Amino acid sequence: MRRALAGCFALSLSAPPVGVFLMLRRMSLMSDAMSHAILPGAAIGFLVAGLSLPAMTIGGLAAGLFVALLAGIVTRTTSIKEDASLAAFYLISLAAGVLLVSLRGSQIDLLHILFGTVLALDDPALMLLGGIATVTLFALAALYRPLVMECVDPLFLRTVSRAGGPVHYAFLGLVVMNLVGGFQALGTLLAVGLMLLPAITARFWAADLSGLIPMAMVVAMVSSFAGLTASYRADLPTGPAIVLAAGSLYVVSLLFGPRGGLVWRLFRPRHLEA
Repeated sequence: MRRALAGCFALSLSAPPVGVFLMLRRMSLMSDAMSHAILPGAAIGFLVAGLSLPAMTIGGLAAGLFVALLAGIVTRTTSIKEDASLAAFYLISLAAGVLLVSLRGSQIDLLHILFGTVLALDDPALMLLGGIATVTLFALAALYRPLVMECVDPLFLRTVSRAGGPVHYAFLGLVVMNLVGGFQALGTLLAVGLMLLPAITARFWAADLSGLIPMAMVVAMVSSFAGLTASYRADLPTGPAIVLAAGSLYVVSLLFGPRGGLVWRLFRPRHLEA
């Protein structure tokens, strides 16, 4: 439980800020597609070395980056939009990954890859999650201004700088890295949970990036602690419990959040008019 909490806290520091930028760039569903894109690489690592953390991590990272690069090339060289190309590669990757795992693994192995085993995190996994969090935070600090500019006015960024393309691919690399980290704890199907749900929830409590990013981190940490505690007390699957805890916080924020929550909208006091 202590290792699981440490790993989830490390993931809570790196994945939610990436999710905030995905939300602001209206690329939220892209992260779900990318989370499935890492499955064939992880499956190949599983076929080569079994349930080996280094092999599955390297395979997942390579597959995710390859799919992101391939989708970008298809978008820029054909008339297909980025969301459509990612959807196509996502479906191909998911089917290929499940097929590869089924060739040699059992149903339990498939469930382990799809849904993760956060309670089985060991020292190498914790070092990986800590390394991903460190690289992500430093990279976001270095890319912060062009990322914000691309969210607000991408045309202006292309006009004044040529950094748009490299920044976009660097950001996709950060997305893949955090999905690989989430895959170790929550599996490929739920890896995006700690990335997007806290970011969306924070939108009901903060108005700008200076508040969105810290609030998303806090929501992710609270969700991790609540989900792990609930799974321990009630003997529930840990990964789904963490994501459902984040989902519960989202529903509460949707109702009572001061920045656009339903209750605040319904009972907002009327201004006096002359």
